[in-house]
Amino acid sequence: MSYSPNLQKPSNSTNHYEEDQQQQQQQIKSQSQKYEEIISTLPKDQYGWLDEHYKIEGFWYDPVWAVGVLWAQENFQARSSDIILASFPKCGTTWLKALMFAIQKRNDRCLNDSTHPLLTTNPHKCVPYFELQAHEDDPITYLDSLPSPRLLGTHISYTSLPKSIINSGSKIVCICRDSKDVLASLWKFVNKIRSGRNMLPLPLEEGFELFCKGVCLSGPFWEYNSEYWNASLERPNNVFFLKYEDLKKDTAFYVQKLAQFMERPFSVDEKSKGVVKDIIKLCSLENLSNLEVNKTGTFHLGSKAKVDNNAFFRRGNVGDSKTCLTPTMIKRLDEITKAKFRGSGLDLLPVSEDVQELPEVAKALKSAVPDGIFDEVSYNDWADAK
Repeated sequence: MSYSPNLQKPSNSTNHYEEDQQQQQQQIKSQSQKYEEIISTLPKDQYGWLDEHYKIEGFWYDPVWAVGVLWAQENFQARSSDIILASFPKCGTTWLKALMFAIQKRNDRCLNDSTHPLLTTNPHKCVPYFELQAHEDDPITYLDSLPSPRLLGTHISYTSLPKSIINSGSKIVCICRDSKDVLASLWKFVNKIRSGRNMLPLPLEEGFELFCKGVCLSGPFWEYNSEYWNASLERPNNVFFLKYEDLKKDTAFYVQKLAQFMERPFSVDEKSKGVVKDIIKLCSLENLSNLEVNKTGTFHLGSKAKVDNNAFFRRGNVGDSKTCLTPTMIKRLDEITKAKFRGSGLDLLPVSEDVQELPEVAKALKSAVPDGIFDEVSYNDWADAK
């Protein structure tokens, strides 16, 4: 169960309560069957990472998430105060969920309190995926019970979000990451799950080709992030777009920007008392990964699948993909990324990787000018001049 207020049984008799529960379960079962019938008619790729994948409005989802997308589109009712964390898988979701939860729920004592929810609850339960509620017994009642402002997560593409999110003016935070690190992290994560299911490991070459084709949860990666990027340009008051690499490089700065966007800005007094630093320390991957709940607990992906909590915590280093991807894979992914984002203003190639290949004068120039001024043409000119 996700972190939430305690739900009380209705005040009517036990028999009426049990009848209501049975009716709700029957309704959920009927809905699930309906969605499964719809999914069976969708474009399908049977060579998925764990299961087959189905295409919904241009994006791929496994069976668990596909049901969630359809359920959410039909049933999820957003509030204007909602804050939604939208992310492509393996882009820093777990870390950002913890940071946003700590920002939203902070008070004068909670960050140094041994009862803080993040110390005993996995971030994915503190900030639940609203689409996965489709697989719970009473999803509507649960979501309605959450106090405003609700903090929720999703892997759904911007195109397929429930219309109520856009129409209500809910706030959306999207985090993205260099495609190479996403692929490397996704491949390792999936193979942990495959091992738990007694499945053979997925060869890296096979995962690489699937990723490049866009066949993975919420894929294609580039189109997913392009949609949220464009939305952040069109609706900057409602959509905040964040790069994982930036968050890693200057966590304190972006935690404060997030707090402002979430309408929970830090006061001068909080800053002087080190509250920002306390949040960063509490939510660090090193701290979270060493908590008992994240070393031993499990996270359920619907009723048929579960993941060990420790699978969500890796080193999270920028450029870690170099330890497993071949130079040919790296080059191909960079070429796809440049082509997909050319002219959009979005650059997901970390500056550190670009700069290390340039002569010293080019490094100084690139670090001195604003983002986007040192463009691909001038980059290539300097590289050719080496």
